[in-house]
Amino acid sequence: MSCNCDGACDSVVRRSRRAVRLLVLRFVISSLLFAMAFLVPGDKGSYIFIISWFLSGYTVLFSAIHGLRNKKIFDENFLMSIATIGAFATGQWSEGAAVMLFFNLGEMIQESAVNRSRTSIEKCLDIRSNTARIHPDGSIVHPSQVAIGSLVMVLPGERVPLDGLLVEGSSSFDTSAITGESIPRDLVAGDEVLSGFVNGQHPALIRTTALYSDSTVSRMLALIEGAASRKAKTERLITSFARVYTPIVTIAALLVALVPPVLASLVAGNVSLFSTEFSRWGYRALVFLVISCPCAFVISVPLGYFGGIGGAARRGILVKGAQALDGLVKVKAVVFDKTGTLSEGRFSVTALSTAPSVSEQELLATAASIEKHSNHPIARAIVSHVTQKYPDSHPNSSVNPSDIAGSVCTERPGYGLVCGSGANRVAAGTKRLMDELGVSVGGLGDEHTRVYVSRGSDLLGCIVLSDRPKKDAFAAVAQLRSLGVSRIALISGDSASSAHALASEVGIMEVYSGVLPDEKVHYFEQIAKDSEQGSAIFVGDGINDAPVIARADVGIAMGGIGSDAAIEAADLVIMNDNPRSVPEAIRLARYTRSIVYQNIAFAFAVKLLFLILGAFGIATLWEAVFADVGVALIATANALRARSSRIPGDKR
Repeated sequence: MSCNCDGACDSVVRRSRRAVRLLVLRFVISSLLFAMAFLVPGDKGSYIFIISWFLSGYTVLFSAIHGLRNKKIFDENFLMSIATIGAFATGQWSEGAAVMLFFNLGEMIQESAVNRSRTSIEKCLDIRSNTARIHPDGSIVHPSQVAIGSLVMVLPGERVPLDGLLVEGSSSFDTSAITGESIPRDLVAGDEVLSGFVNGQHPALIRTTALYSDSTVSRMLALIEGAASRKAKTERLITSFARVYTPIVTIAALLVALVPPVLASLVAGNVSLFSTEFSRWGYRALVFLVISCPCAFVISVPLGYFGGIGGAARRGILVKGAQALDGLVKVKAVVFDKTGTLSEGRFSVTALSTAPSVSEQELLATAASIEKHSNHPIARAIVSHVTQKYPDSHPNSSVNPSDIAGSVCTERPGYGLVCGSGANRVAAGTKRLMDELGVSVGGLGDEHTRVYVSRGSDLLGCIVLSDRPKKDAFAAVAQLRSLGVSRIALISGDSASSAHALASEVGIMEVYSGVLPDEKVHYFEQIAKDSEQGSAIFVGDGINDAPVIARADVGIAMGGIGSDAAIEAADLVIMNDNPRSVPEAIRLARYTRSIVYQNIAFAFAVKLLFLILGAFGIATLWEAVFADVGVALIATANALRARSSRIPGDKR
């Protein structure tokens, strides 16, 4: 995944700031002219009111004209234009200008609020480094010019430009921009360092493992770029509602302007468009139009979701769109992958079992020679163990089949690896793979996490590995239950004993073990079908989890260690790989939804009240300004609470 955020994000932020500055300038000049008009008597004062009105609302007028040309007549621009022009027609110069002036104020504050809510996009300029210091010559280049495997020196206080491995020494890194964690992370030689981390202590020598376009920061920013385009169901509903609502209130305003005076004139036997009745009811219709403007609905609802997405990003949770937040509100089932999701994904070799006449060194060296072709956590653990135990051993040494290095190796997801063919075929994987290859495992059994190693049809032995649950896994499961999630399950490709042992340790009772990637979708669909009254989410990290992540109502990927395929398929990405972020995301989604509903209820109640008052002549255009702009501003301020660093029920 690549990101063109260097220019895109910068231009977004600059355009937004320019828009706010222009709105402020227009409001200040319009306000001065508005105040001046009261000091100038007669027609000259009226002219100044018109200038103030035009300066405040020329964008509204042009938008209304553009809408007429494109046959999209009924929107807030049309309502405001007709209402203020009508006010001038009835001699209400100050009120007509005031409506547009305060509408300009509302636009200014709302644009400023959106600008502040665009926290995750503004960070685009901060979390991505534009320089990389090449080692050993010290030359400084743009990170896009650095190849994989290059050595990069990062001095204290500098931001890491590319993903890589710490080659030597140790240092403390500020990871908050990527993971949301406030506590610095201490890393030593061999640990992974992600782009966007800030080096805090000692010079760090890093060997890059990804290109600039594929580094963590670029992937993160690409996700943020697309977030705003995916609307929530509530957001789409409000937009559709506004399209129906606006023509209805426009017709209602027309009826208010015509029906009562016509009836009164018929009763009096004198119908005249210039009668006081027509003027009085026409003014009420204008008030009705201003009050009915759907700004509070149309602006505050998406702003509430935008605030929620920004608040999540500050916590290291990247939400790809408002619809993902909506999907988290009514979660009834949460299904976890095991390795790397609930467990640390850092396997270690704990025991060996060899066949007769096979030494431990031969077993391990053969396993390492084939597992080096895989990026699976188990494969990496075996290779690391062999490297540490036999530093002088090499995949092509005498204890390994001589042709492994040149063989074609095939990785079978959920099974293992097979290299070569015939008598020289070497395989490492599960008991299922051995059975398929016709290799008997004898009495070695299939307990815990075991990797069987064979040459031809002979079993060389098996390697036993263990993986520990993440420290917050138990707390995450407990919090999900407290949030009303009725079904929590674990689906894993590991053996039954290994999967059940971890599930028992973190508090999960429903376990599906020994599951192949294609079977994960099948089991998940069964769980989702039983949770029809709510949504079902899946949390995973590997390439084999991508299909079920894509199938879930809300798919969640661990972003720190997750594969590109899983991250691409996910609706949410947890950058700190902490399972406690799952219930945290649910709480944030519910908090955001409650704010959105508060705005809808408040705007509807106030507008309904003032519509009734306006129709009966109790409310004037000044009250109409409050009912429109005032409600929009209050709803906007309420929407910004979704960006809060703390939310109800937050246990951080």
